[in-house]
Amino acid sequence: MSAFAAALLAPRDPILGLNEQFNADPRTEKVNLGVGVYTDATGKLPLLDCVRAAEAQLAASPAPRGYLPIDGLPVYVKAAQRQVFGAEAEVLQQGRVASLQAIGGTGALKVGADFLKRLQPQARVWISDPSWENHRALFSNAGFEVLNYPYFDASAKGVAFEQLLATAKSDTRPGDIIVLHACCHNPTGYDLTPAQWEQLAPVLKERQLIPFVDMAYQGFGQGLKEDAYLVRLLGEQGHTFLVASSFSKSFSLYGERVGSLHVVCSDTDEATRVQSQLKVAARTNYSNPPTHGAKVVATVLGSDLLRSQWEQELTGMRVRIASMRTALVLAMKAAGVDQPLDFITRQQGMFSYSGLSALQMQRLRSDFGVYGVDSGRICVAALNENNLPRVAAAVASVMKG
Repeated sequence: MSAFAAALLAPRDPILGLNEQFNADPRTEKVNLGVGVYTDATGKLPLLDCVRAAEAQLAASPAPRGYLPIDGLPVYVKAAQRQVFGAEAEVLQQGRVASLQAIGGTGALKVGADFLKRLQPQARVWISDPSWENHRALFSNAGFEVLNYPYFDASAKGVAFEQLLATAKSDTRPGDIIVLHACCHNPTGYDLTPAQWEQLAPVLKERQLIPFVDMAYQGFGQGLKEDAYLVRLLGEQGHTFLVASSFSKSFSLYGERVGSLHVVCSDTDEATRVQSQLKVAARTNYSNPPTHGAKVVATVLGSDLLRSQWEQELTGMRVRIASMRTALVLAMKAAGVDQPLDFITRQQGMFSYSGLSALQMQRLRSDFGVYGVDSGRICVAALNENNLPRVAAAVASVMKG
């Protein structure tokens, strides 16, 4: 009998499995709105000009590919800290932040989850309802009990903030971990306002909760500084917390897996001890991170010229996503949808929580070759002038029954 006979067939990942299904579809006019990837006006994954220039610089001075330190390329880690917290952030000046380069935002969450499980084994983890599908899996596999806090108000098409606040005040326990989306909430696209973050932050401290901020989309909501509002608010208010950050989207470097994990501590001594434990968690997961993507990002962020170019290109991506939201609403109205659609333009980031049911999403795939997640989430960053009429007509058709 095989040693692996007891292995069960795992279900497909709800997002990456959808991508496999899309690739197997023989229809030529199929549209993939499932995976969170930005494509340009021609439907292609862009290679940013700033990245092209940085890679040319690196290629002009080739270097051996030795192992990086466990916690990553130092110049990259410093650049990531400044991007996340702000160059003049007090938490950085005081040496209170333990940081490492991670294998994407997912790797940052994984290392953070393992670190927290060793430190707070009895803690529970709270994630939003709904949340990115991998949040539950990551923290469950680390050994945590994972609970939901209210987030999406379907009737109001927005954040159920009062319910969220009430849950944080009454249902959490000291030492519990709460996962917060800094911006461009995945999957809904609805974010808390600065005023709401300011209401929630003191509750987190009063309840002695550990915020774990997931910031995968910095720059895709309102801007680099604006999208980091929660992180910088928590730092200014003296919280101890974690941040998982990613440059996958903002640099269009998805396959390079360029992320970072930051833990804001109470003082420098604590940060030194935490840093040592983060290195243990990284070492026992993947030993040390890869080089190329981190060098590209560090090269861009370390050059005034290339950084300015990157910020312009990032602004262009953000503006194009917003324009696709508006165009989708207009196209759906033109296709005969008479329900209110303004919620699509009030959402932020790459995704729209369309309100379509699982059956409607399945019909979009089977009848029209338009692929989205059963939750109703679609990636508006994958829309363009060529596929938009087809998508709008298909959505209108399933909405009409």
